[in-house]
Amino acid sequence: MPVTHLDSLEKIVSLSKSRGFIFQSSEIYGGLAAVYDYGPLGVELKRNIQGEWWRAMTQAHDNIVGVDAAIFMHPKVWEASGHVEGFNDPMIDDKQSKKRYRADMLIEQHILKIREKGNTEKADELQHLLNTTGTRKGLCEDLYDIIITEEIKSPDSGAFDWTEVRQFNLMFKTHYGAISKDDDDVIYLRPETAQGIFVNYKNVLDTSRVQIPFGIAQIGKAFRNEVVARQFVFRMREFEQMEMQYFVEPGTDEAEYEKWLQIRIDWHKKLGIRADNLRVSPHPEDKLAHYARAAADIQYKYPIGWQEVEGIHNRTDFDLTRHTEYSGKKMEYFDQKEQKRYTPYVIETSVGLDRTTLMVLCDAYREELVEGETRTMLKMHPKLAPTKVGIFPLIKKPDLQELAKKIELDLREDFTVLYDEAGSIGKRYRRQDEAGTPFCITIDF
Repeated sequence: MPVTHLDSLEKIVSLSKSRGFIFQSSEIYGGLAAVYDYGPLGVELKRNIQGEWWRAMTQAHDNIVGVDAAIFMHPKVWEASGHVEGFNDPMIDDKQSKKRYRADMLIEQHILKIREKGNTEKADELQHLLNTTGTRKGLCEDLYDIIITEEIKSPDSGAFDWTEVRQFNLMFKTHYGAISKDDDDVIYLRPETAQGIFVNYKNVLDTSRVQIPFGIAQIGKAFRNEVVARQFVFRMREFEQMEMQYFVEPGTDEAEYEKWLQIRIDWHKKLGIRADNLRVSPHPEDKLAHYARAAADIQYKYPIGWQEVEGIHNRTDFDLTRHTEYSGKKMEYFDQKEQKRYTPYVIETSVGLDRTTLMVLCDAYREELVEGETRTMLKMHPKLAPTKVGIFPLIKKPDLQELAKKIELDLREDFTVLYDEAGSIGKRYRRQDEAGTPFCITIDF
């Protein structure tokens, strides 16, 4: 029987809706763009992935502990981290369609089209201009000049009628308290979970009897007001992160970075993800984030192309030093053995839970041609499967139903199980194939 793998994201979107993995949020009101709800199977799959990550990152190590920091944090946290000043995207508006675009992505798409036409020299020249934006007039001005000079048109309207490029902060802003609405009460929904770990570094150090090197792990929601949020649950405005910050002695950071990069790529493979669909993509030095000494993406080959599912970063002592500066509280570590003080460096592992869930669904997707009919199945690792066992009495006969119910009750103590007596036995099996259920028990005569 010929078997094919996933070739379009739309098939996953359709299967997710029909089998109860993922729904459009507020669907009865027309939905909300780039916001999704996890259904009965989706929430079980996501919880299983969370459990595997938590065990691998905390239970498997004697020097990694967990925290659960609040979503609301003191506004100065985000000043110290640089998010208030620098967590921006350069945006430009099409005056005709009123749609907004990231200016650098418009140019990237333009360069790609030129390269596809075979004009490599021109593409390289424009890429150099893009890579050096901000070194001539300023970031926004340089991007605008490229768009105007190249006469880049709007992808939607085809118009060449742009506003100027301006910075757009990606943090959701609100007011803390029920009365005042002035700037003194401004607070943000956290755009990342990492800062909740950094501000609790001293608390954990003082209460958990940990010593360098040690890690702090956290799973939680983050929020980014992405102007371009699309591609199903791959890029959303509300998403979930699984992060671990590993605090190390300066000088050991490079070796620890390489160690954790390998540990994390191995973890994805242990989930049953095919090795040929995974790769590591190091960041070139000129593309590193302001806080990073080294960085790499663990990428998966989604139907939309190779995309990041997890990032590994050597954040140096940037975060702890900034929080020392802004809070006035020392973030040093005293090494009793060596009798010296230092601010630890940090190795970060940051994986998107929603992206991982999408990766598992994409990698598990199969289409099988049986007697001219295309059948869909999900072949995922049993430890991730939302339902572990399907239980089917062959026919609706009391003694078979009674035995099937007894087996269901026995298994339910340790496994997620599904009892199903509706329809032909073949259709029941096919329903479980589409749900990724690894084991089915039929109660026969």
